[in-house]
Amino acid sequence: QVQLVESGGGLVQAGGSLRLSCAASGRTFSIYAMGWFRQAPGKEREFVAAIRWSGSSTYYADSMKGRFTISRDNAKNTMYLQMNSLKPEDTAVFYCATSRIMSSDPAVYNYWGQGTQVTVSS
Repeated sequence: QVQLVESGGGLVQAGGSLRLSCAASGRTFSIYAMGWFRQAPGKEREFVAAIRWSGSSTYYADSMKGRFTISRDNAKNTMYLQMNSLKPEDTAVFYCATSRIMSSDPAVYNYWGQGTQVTVSS
């Protein structure tokens, strides 16, 4: 199994930045890709971005391109999401997850973290 722990969420004003972290432990050698998703109250879970655990491939939701940057540090078994120019509509719980393929479909992700709250005030 793989355990995932997100951190870095919080309250920020519109226009501000946050960097989320996702620390992986356990059978990390089995990870092919990792992704970030978010879920706002009353809405479905939404794909944000994904990254290959090895190599440099990344994949973003169209609406996230330009403001969000996904990265990883394999030595630390940690994935990051740098979020800039945050807007109130970015307010959500952000989750990280692992998958055997690069995908925007949450159904193919098998391990999930507990989530970290991001709140953007206007």
